Amino acid sequence: MAKIMTQKLAVLGGPKAVTIPAPKWPISGAEEVKWMTEVVKSGKWSWLGQHERAFCDEYSKFIGSKYAIGLANGTVTLQCALQAVGVVPGDEVIVPGMTWCATAQAAMDIGATVVFVDIDEETLAIDPACVEKAITRKTKAIIPVHLYGCMCDMDALLKIAKKHKLKIVEDVAHQHGSRWRNKGAGAIGDAGSFSFQQSKVLTCGEGGAVTTNDIDVYKAVFALKQVGWMPANPKKSLYDGLVPGKRYGHNYRLNEMQAVLLRGGLMRLEKQTMLREVRSKQLREGLAGIGGPLRAAYRDPRITRQAYYAMTFYYDPKKAGGVSKHAFAHAMGAEGCGFGGPYWPVYRTPLLNLYDSTSPIPFRDRKKMQDYKHMKLPNTERCVEETALLLGHPHLLGSEAYINQIIAAVRKVSDNLPAAKQAWDKFQKEQKNK
Repeated sequence: MAKIMTQKLAVLGGPKAVTIPAPKWPISGAEEVKWMTEVVKSGKWSWLGQHERAFCDEYSKFIGSKYAIGLANGTVTLQCALQAVGVVPGDEVIVPGMTWCATAQAAMDIGATVVFVDIDEETLAIDPACVEKAITRKTKAIIPVHLYGCMCDMDALLKIAKKHKLKIVEDVAHQHGSRWRNKGAGAIGDAGSFSFQQSKVLTCGEGGAVTTNDIDVYKAVFALKQVGWMPANPKKSLYDGLVPGKRYGHNYRLNEMQAVLLRGGLMRLEKQTMLREVRSKQLREGLAGIGGPLRAAYRDPRITRQAYYAMTFYYDPKKAGGVSKHAFAHAMGAEGCGFGGPYWPVYRTPLLNLYDSTSPIPFRDRKKMQDYKHMKLPNTERCVEETALLLGHPHLLGSEAYINQIIAAVRKVSDNLPAAKQAWDKFQKEQKNK
């Protein structure tokens, strides 16, 4: 790595490298304000209003699926999608060990047994080889999680699913608009599950959607979320002529205020995605020029458009001389750019005690499931402790100058790794003494 004259690290009292403010999130516009006012005055706040219908039509076109159904959040979307593709109590569902805990909870809460498998150490996506090894006669579905800023190898997963007659429910909570071989994430498998929670690139605070190309999946999800009602003739209308579906329904409805925010965000999303692509390329090339321990994660050439919940980076401890990614991120934060880490392994997250009395696990036969308490997935755990760093998507909406400042901060910290370690050791000591 080429050395240049650098200033004292900000974490040790030097000036910050990043002085341009980070872009704000979420973003709203005048159109949403206008629509929201009209909705409030109309009294039509829920139950398949004009904005919910319009959003579902617009979103299915954006993703490239035949159908889209709005739901209350991105957890119930997974539950309903799994049930709609035929997952029943006792079935096994394969889930990556690295994902938000709701991916596993959704399967557990409908009576399925979750089988955790390991991930690719760089992209953090589910490892198809691990999926194949985990399949048993009870396996019914695979949940590929397109996580942070990378997509799963859908070619390999589709091949496995076809071979073993399994269903694929894509968890697309982080990938609104990504495309694999020019096919939209969420329209590749049997169903796609999206979250519109506040931090997502398309958001209404909370909310979600299921996308599918299968009319039977659409009808099942519709009934599950719409308290059991279902369109009598979907070919005529996807929303009108509702009749009792004679299924087991819930109230997982999206409301009109949420739909207004989603329609407004969707109008900006294409342009924002293109800008994030430009800025991520700038970052990728800038870090490659530095040649330090931090690099952008591998991008599969079959990805024809990448949406970013966060940009994924690989921190190489071998190039860091014993300085941990935590010390690096701590120094970067002081420079004015906060790099975060990935989720905890699902089976170890303190947010989800799988053996608590509120969990379904204590009431099931433990001999028929993995021992979550003692399991280890090496790549999953290594990415948490040693290698994975993330930069949230709002940063990728910044100016070229802002990204250049981030690159300069990375260079500054990379050229002063011993000082970054010194600051991190001091910080940890202070925390222990509090």
